[in-house]
Amino acid sequence: MSEPPGVAVSLAEAPPPADVPSPRLAAQRVLPLRRPGRWIATAVVLVLAAQFVHGLVSNPFYQWDRFGYWFLRPTILDGLLITLEVAAYSAVLGLLGGILLALARLSRSPVLRAVSWTYIWALRSTPLIVVLLFLYNFSALYQTLSVGVPFGPAFFTFDESRLATDMVVAVIGLSLNEAAYAAEVVRGGILSVDQGQHEAASALGLPKGYQFRKIVFPQALRSITPNYVNQLIGLVKSTSLVFYVSLLDLFGAAQTMGATYPGDIVPLLLVVTVWYLILTSVVSVIQFYVERYYARGATRTLPPTPLQKLRAGLTDLRDCIRREAAV
Repeated sequence: MSEPPGVAVSLAEAPPPADVPSPRLAAQRVLPLRRPGRWIATAVVLVLAAQFVHGLVSNPFYQWDRFGYWFLRPTILDGLLITLEVAAYSAVLGLLGGILLALARLSRSPVLRAVSWTYIWALRSTPLIVVLLFLYNFSALYQTLSVGVPFGPAFFTFDESRLATDMVVAVIGLSLNEAAYAAEVVRGGILSVDQGQHEAASALGLPKGYQFRKIVFPQALRSITPNYVNQLIGLVKSTSLVFYVSLLDLFGAAQTMGATYPGDIVPLLLVVTVWYLILTSVVSVIQFYVERYYARGATRTLPPTPLQKLRAGLTDLRDCIRREAAV
């Protein structure tokens, strides 16, 4: 609104320029947006977690004294060692078999593609316990195995019952099952590599084997690693089924002790649960650092380590508390 003619406006009463904020606006502070739903959900989760922990500690049915007694008993540790051996052998053999099956699926040979697809289809469709029991009773079908000319003389003959010990049956059964799933993981990782990498390697005249070992497979590992580690965690838990082929692994040792001491069934199951949690946690930590290693050169910044995440979380929590206290 313009002033009437002849009326002077003092500098104190004059409005500030458009590009300079008024003192009233400059004194105001920007407040963070209130999120009551987040705080309510956090409080509910903390209450439920506290009740769960209180139930674990205060419920006498868990018998934590017996849990401490059984946790490091030699019987349990021997079963744990067998579990680690079976899981390690099966993981290595399953991954190698999966790589071969994946290459066969990607081969130009229709025979290799058909055989690989049929193997993967059959093993993924059959429960693992059925595979283990079938191998355990394999000597009833074939008492002797031989290597030689088909429909001709045999060069080598050996007794299957002596060769197929409980450990061998468990490792072979888990490896055969694991290879079927690992094949799809590896095949998906190979297909995730950009086609331009294949074309560039072929343009340089590099041999196919060298292309796969030095160019394709290292890049595919970035996709293969997280998926296969999930399979590896499942493999560690699947070792509990070898108890049904007379191999006393961690679960089998706990089952045997539970039959001898029926009052300690719950503590023994807790022992097995905690040991499996430890094993899968170790595998998850290894997975993180392997993924971080192969992320070099593919991302601008490497993902933070768990310690760095903890420090950042504590810093954010401290800043959030300070902001709420200042409101």
